[in-house]
Amino acid sequence: MATIFTKIIRGEIPCYKIAENSRFFSFLDIRPASKGHTLVIPKAETDYLFDLDDKDLADMVVFAKSVAKAMDKALSPIRTGVIVEGMEVPHAHIHLIPIYSEGQKLVLGGHVELSQDEMAEIAARIRKEWEAGA
Repeated sequence: MATIFTKIIRGEIPCYKIAENSRFFSFLDIRPASKGHTLVIPKAETDYLFDLDDKDLADMVVFAKSVAKAMDKALSPIRTGVIVEGMEVPHAHIHLIPIYSEGQKLVLGGHVELSQDEMAEIAARIRKEWEAGA
């Protein structure tokens, strides 16, 4: 059975898409830990990040870097933090979380409330920077 992330990739479930290439996909987390919290996933359904072969893992990190750079330009955080927990969905993923203040906690589970319009606007800003080559 396909994971929720596979269904998002296929377009069966809507998302606020940020970036995509032939192997990876990124979109806003619908329960963001901070404004702009983005997920990066491989298109190949793999449960555990470290089950990816070395090339796919390395390329996924490089793809995540390009998304993080776009987030930095679009949102102007102090920096973008990374969490790899991987327990919520059985599909490998990297959390990119903008850090807006010193001491900001990077915690999954708690979240900021954003309207659908705010989410769409944030996604559009990041996507524009990613497409420009951030």
